[in-house]
Amino acid sequence: MPASYAYLGPEGTFTEVALRTLPEAATRQLIPYVSVQSALDAVRGGEAEAAFVPIENSVEGGITTTLDELVAGKPLMIYREVLLSITFALLVRPGTSLSDIKTVSAHPAAQPQVRNWLRTNLPDATWESAASNADAARLVQEGRYDAAFAGEFAAARYGLTALETGIHDAENAQTRFVLVGRPARPAAPTGADKTSVVLWQRDDHPGGLRDLLGEFAARGVNLMLLQSRPTGAGIGNYCFCIDAEGHISDRRVAETLMGLKRICLQVRYLGSYPRADMSPADVGAPLPGTSDDEFTSAADWVARCQDGRF
Repeated sequence: MPASYAYLGPEGTFTEVALRTLPEAATRQLIPYVSVQSALDAVRGGEAEAAFVPIENSVEGGITTTLDELVAGKPLMIYREVLLSITFALLVRPGTSLSDIKTVSAHPAAQPQVRNWLRTNLPDATWESAASNADAARLVQEGRYDAAFAGEFAAARYGLTALETGIHDAENAQTRFVLVGRPARPAAPTGADKTSVVLWQRDDHPGGLRDLLGEFAARGVNLMLLQSRPTGAGIGNYCFCIDAEGHISDRRVAETLMGLKRICLQVRYLGSYPRADMSPADVGAPLPGTSDDEFTSAADWVARCQDGRF
């Protein structure tokens, strides 16, 4: 049996489309799961080699379901990311017109991306959330709802008609997906990488977040995502999900993580992996004083001072 990848299903999701852009997907058995949680649990339980799930979109930011699953439970690690441009179609059963639509469905992350279109064209329709956009299409096929916002490619799979296409409130909207597996040695750096971590403060105090961010700033490490998530330990208790430029093998990133480990209650490393939005040729030089050579030179100088050779 070929190794398998779990993904947010059912068939016909944007997640499946993004997953199939990975060359290695052609050599894996692709298995749809009903939720992000069940796909990630398949990896934790050894049923799948990896899971492919959405983690961020350019309209609403982080996908909280995925972030919370990576924050809690048995540790997992991100190995790849994919960016997919997103535009929706309004899928209906054949013969349905706009005036017939009383209920619409899609994944909750889709609602902010079609809110204005919905207000203008279907102001009286009731929104019903689904586990995925393709699942919403399946529920329309079964007669549960009148219409679904999903990819136009899902229409044929579920015997539906695309009543409207090219629906989006924001131009150039994208969703970021990640390939998640069990912890292992990160892939070698490419020169255009990203490192993801989750941070828990030791206590709540003035300037606490500044202290965490200062570890990045002092070493010239740029942040790409910062999102707080409740820990479940009571109102006001949060952890921080962070994406930063660079790879754990970069001295500036490694020393940032060491600094965070010293001051945080807990640090969860989620992986270092190639960026999907940039090639190594597009990456500029690090800030002065933050290159690997400069870190090495500074460490050598300290060693000479300790030996009395300065």
